[in-house]
Amino acid sequence: MYMFDMILIFLGVLILILGILIGVAFLTLLERKVLGYIQIRKGPNKLGMMGILQPFSDAIKLFSKEQIYPMFSNYMSYYFSPIIGFILSLILWVIIPYYFNLINFNLGLLFFLCCTSMSVYVLMIAGWSSNSNYALLGGLRAVAQTIFYEVSLALIMMSGVIMIMSLNLVKFNEYQSMIWFFFLMFPLSLCWFSSSLAETNRTPFDFAEGESELVSGFNIEYSSGGFAMIFLAEYSSILFMSLLFILIYGGGYDLSIIFYMKISLISFLYIWVRGTLPRYRYDKLMYLAWKSYLPISLNFLLFFIGVKVLLM
Repeated sequence: MYMFDMILIFLGVLILILGILIGVAFLTLLERKVLGYIQIRKGPNKLGMMGILQPFSDAIKLFSKEQIYPMFSNYMSYYFSPIIGFILSLILWVIIPYYFNLINFNLGLLFFLCCTSMSVYVLMIAGWSSNSNYALLGGLRAVAQTIFYEVSLALIMMSGVIMIMSLNLVKFNEYQSMIWFFFLMFPLSLCWFSSSLAETNRTPFDFAEGESELVSGFNIEYSSGGFAMIFLAEYSSILFMSLLFILIYGGGYDLSIIFYMKISLISFLYIWVRGTLPRYRYDKLMYLAWKSYLPISLNFLLFFIGVKVLLM
């Protein structure tokens, strides 16, 4: 019986990974289409019906190109950091509160924080091991930015945790059956959204990949499969952060079409922001983390602790 359960869990994880990869493929297509219409052009529309096969064509192209190894790079670190980054972004998906078959544990949010903290090392090593000044600068920026915004993400999350007194994501579903936390914690949910933009290195916080001054940031020396891995990890993180926003603030997890529409809407917001806002100035990014989000999240945390004490 135990062996049969393990096989079922393994199959479930395989199906989950396949679903994530297909989701990432079509998220890239959605981004290119939306950005196309924002810039008054068509976007991919040649391959298949309305360009629907474009992501698969891109994947074949990326994985069949020649892999380039810079002569003075630190080979092992350079080669493995994108793979580890991609694996970390997939491991994160384990904490989705499934009702059956897969893993569901009480420290889901703690696990999320641990995995996102690990991704900092991947960025740092990818930037350093390429032995390129542009890549190193991009890596350092990414590390500083990710660490600062992890602090605000953790503190914003703490308010929700204090309200339900659990780190299990299933509990968020139970406590939002009457009213979404989005309405109870409106300013905090907006802070969470913009912090997750910074956490996933997206516009207007894409300093790690600042094309105008760093060519392409920490991934400048990567080609072929290595670049594809970094790309997949980034878009997988975007989908996951959209999912987490819905779990914590948007009504929790339920197997309905509306749930998937909510995730699609948040993912669309990521793309909309990219098409609308220019890049922030780097010092303003730091001020935003320490002088705006930190005080706001701490004040709300104290407020919700007070609410909880009164209600007990």
